[in-house]
Amino acid sequence: MNYLAHIVLSFNNPELIVGNFIADSVHGNNFDGLSENVVNGIMLHRKIDTFTDSHPIYLTSKHRFSNDFGKYSGVLMDMIYDHYLAKNFHKFSELELQKFCSNVYDLLYEHLHYFPEPAKRFYGYMIEHNVLYNYSTLKGLEIVLTHLNHRIRHRYQLQNSIQLIKEQNNEIEEEFFIFFDDLKKHCLEQNEVKLIL
Repeated sequence: MNYLAHIVLSFNNPELIVGNFIADSVHGNNFDGLSENVVNGIMLHRKIDTFTDSHPIYLTSKHRFSNDFGKYSGVLMDMIYDHYLAKNFHKFSELELQKFCSNVYDLLYEHLHYFPEPAKRFYGYMIEHNVLYNYSTLKGLEIVLTHLNHRIRHRYQLQNSIQLIKEQNNEIEEEFFIFFDDLKKHCLEQNEVKLIL
């Protein structure tokens, strides 16, 4: 799953959100200077990724993109599922999406002292382009994919996946709801999730 899903699955726990956000920039068990709950967020992030990568519904969705996008089909799928989460955000939160995003941006800013450099760079990009909110539309997703395409410098044109999403929208969206319900239950079962609601 991508950034929005990881944040939502931190269940309003500030330091879990921070850990979930910076997890991809933290290698191994190098947790120096991090609080226990931030480390819990990192570990939760890893458990989410492990669960996702082996879930049959997620793999069904991912397979839709594997022929055209090869090894990047997983990256695409994470972002596409974030699109469906953002698009249907009212079903997962009492907050309107933009308000939720603004709160998250402010929270992350307050914890920048925990961020490795790659996470700081992405945070700046995320704020500049309001990435979490822009996942909610296909146009916004296309912009994010275009930017990512420039960064990976690969022959795949990731933004071309938008047409395939349009063609299979209903099927992929239904798969997302089934998968995300399973993932949410899995996260709630983890000891790291200490709810603050």
